[in-house]
Amino acid sequence: MEHPSAVATLDTHGTVTGWSEGARRLTGYPAEEAVGRAGRELLAEDVPADVLAALSGTVRMRRRDGSYVAPRLRACALTGADGRPAGYAVTVEPPGGGHASVGELAFEQAAMSMSVFDTRQHYLRLNEVACQVMGVPEEELTGRHFSDSVEDAEHSRGFLRHLRQVAETGRPVRYESFTGAPALNRDHAWTTEMWPVRDASGELLGTALAAFDSTEQYRARERLALLNEAAAAIGTTLDLVRTAEELVEVVVPRFADFASVDLLEWVLGAEESPAVFSEEVALRRVAHGSVTEGTPEAAVHLGHVDAHPALSPPARAMREGRVLVSQAGEPSFMHWVAERNARAPEGRSHRTGAHSMMAVPLRARGITLGVAVAVRMEQPDEFGGEDAVFAEELASRAAVCIDNARRFARERATALALQHSLLPNGLPGQAAVEVAHRYLPSVSAAGIGGDWFDVIPLSGSRVALVVGDVVGHGIPSTATMGRLCTAVRTLADVDLPPDELLTHLDDLVTHLAAGDAGDEVAELGATCLYAVYDPVSRCLSLASAGHPAPAVVLPDGTTRLVRMTAGPPLGVGGLPFEAAELRLPEGSVVALYTDGLVEDRDRDVDHATAELCRALTAPADSLDALCDTVLKAVMPEEPSDDVALLLARIRALGTDQIRTWDVHPDPSHVAATRRSVTEQLTEWGLDEAAFVTELVVSELVTNAIRYGEPPIQLRLIRDSALICEVSDGSATSPHLRRAHAYDEGGRGLLLVAQLTERWGSRQTGTGKTIWAEQPLPAG
Repeated sequence: MEHPSAVATLDTHGTVTGWSEGARRLTGYPAEEAVGRAGRELLAEDVPADVLAALSGTVRMRRRDGSYVAPRLRACALTGADGRPAGYAVTVEPPGGGHASVGELAFEQAAMSMSVFDTRQHYLRLNEVACQVMGVPEEELTGRHFSDSVEDAEHSRGFLRHLRQVAETGRPVRYESFTGAPALNRDHAWTTEMWPVRDASGELLGTALAAFDSTEQYRARERLALLNEAAAAIGTTLDLVRTAEELVEVVVPRFADFASVDLLEWVLGAEESPAVFSEEVALRRVAHGSVTEGTPEAAVHLGHVDAHPALSPPARAMREGRVLVSQAGEPSFMHWVAERNARAPEGRSHRTGAHSMMAVPLRARGITLGVAVAVRMEQPDEFGGEDAVFAEELASRAAVCIDNARRFARERATALALQHSLLPNGLPGQAAVEVAHRYLPSVSAAGIGGDWFDVIPLSGSRVALVVGDVVGHGIPSTATMGRLCTAVRTLADVDLPPDELLTHLDDLVTHLAAGDAGDEVAELGATCLYAVYDPVSRCLSLASAGHPAPAVVLPDGTTRLVRMTAGPPLGVGGLPFEAAELRLPEGSVVALYTDGLVEDRDRDVDHATAELCRALTAPADSLDALCDTVLKAVMPEEPSDDVALLLARIRALGTDQIRTWDVHPDPSHVAATRRSVTEQLTEWGLDEAAFVTELVVSELVTNAIRYGEPPIQLRLIRDSALICEVSDGSATSPHLRRAHAYDEGGRGLLLVAQLTERWGSRQTGTGKTIWAEQPLPAG
């Protein structure tokens, strides 16, 4: 439309007297319908006073089809031949005409969308960018209401509300939105400034706005927010597969419509063997996700291995160590989609609409672990340079978490294997106790702890029950546990009382903590409970180094914790340990455990201990079944520490299995003692053992008379072995020595050592006891 040709003339009464072709094009009224009508009949509203005074301004007119137009008019007074006013000539000023001001030119040429509305939200002016956004020329929008130019949607109604708000309040508004536009094929982010337009007197004439396309800034903020979310969402556990799943959950659907994580085989194993890439790269699928339920796009099932050709985007990304982006139409992309579609179930093409793909190598600490693939199908935007930078940063964070999980799994497997090698796999049968045990390693991020237990046979059919805990986790804690376990076995072989054994163990821990340099002792924080049960006296003697007291279940079903003084943890040094003793009826069950069973951040220790006592009274077919019952009832759902549980049902030796003699400290009584022992062996049906036993008794009793002090006592115990014990009042321990050829003595203990299975000595409260064991005859 050529605006300069739109001309009309009016007489002094306001009646149309002339109408040009341009006026017809502008309003739709032909000359025959316009000429003779009052000019105000063509107006949609009264002409503002300032326009009448200036004979120039924007006037809103009603078109013949009922729509509106708001051209900028200029009126010029006409005079007759007599010099009197004859009417007015009205012309339409072309937008951006040759005489436009600098302000009008700036409005038209602005790089952002700018529009002007009247107070009732009708278009008055639009610049070129606004027309491009709306997809129509200015003359088709001028005079129309905003709601008539857009779809009836929430974002349009929100925009209109803000326009009205400015017109009603006269205050500017800043409005941000993420919407589409009639001429745009996808949503954009807009930052819109709306402000009131006033005349010189301050009267509100309309509303102006400037809308800036802030899509790039919006996308950048969105990527940054996603990175922040990823920092909290990825790596919440030290489970490698779960970490890969968390990466997929962050990516889909906000960044991609489909994503997958594939890892090299060695990453999932316990060995450290970085791969050397060959022509093909074999990867195991550990996680994938999609905006479509069921993830039909996945050509590889979870847990399956897929071989990627050397020229495929994933293989190239891993080999080159950089992000590879490919789009629809590129040969590598089309080949990848075709190859995946050929492997889809029943040949169905699940990747219809896929137009952009990105392969991102997962690298951590200079090692390539695998590759992540992201595909866009429903999202219209292709992956670009900024997306590649974002994906590289996200993959780097995820790769570190995956590598941490891999390292944790490897260290955990190593520590667990070491711990299993140190813990007793199969406890030997004991006549004094029946035992059952459970060890459950922690599943927390801290790793395997230093919990341990042991059952150590002692002389005289006695048995030592041990449970301990080294503070800390991982291989160092497990190694310390192994040293303590070995030390306890060594000290137990010396047959020390529980409190003395813990004192020696405390000294050892102090030296371990101090190290070779002899610097200040560091806190190690190990605890230990050592108990000795004697089936002859049915006495349980025990001492604790900072360890929880055991629970005892009596044959009548009552349960209680053993009253004892818990000494300081091992490694503190300088503080004494106190032993406690209690006599138990046969059939009682003693429960030793580590603090992981009853202690946790969210649990009350007293309540958990009470639950343990109740669980120990539950009926069970065996000690093994009782172990399972206790763990199920007491252990927390996700224990943060290792749990060790040792149950021991005590037995007692009957009087018919034990025979004791008081020996007169005179060598002439040795022969009588031998005869008494022979008679007892005959009574027990052990005549085959009489010869060796007579020699052992003769040597041990003679040594006690010659080198010891009264009182002297001989005791025979018939248990899983035949045990001979000689006690005297001297604290001097015997030792083997090599006798020379012409020595008359010195061969007694050597003879005992050769004739018996094992022998030794232990200190008692009144002196010492020398003992020797020999196997019972078969049968």
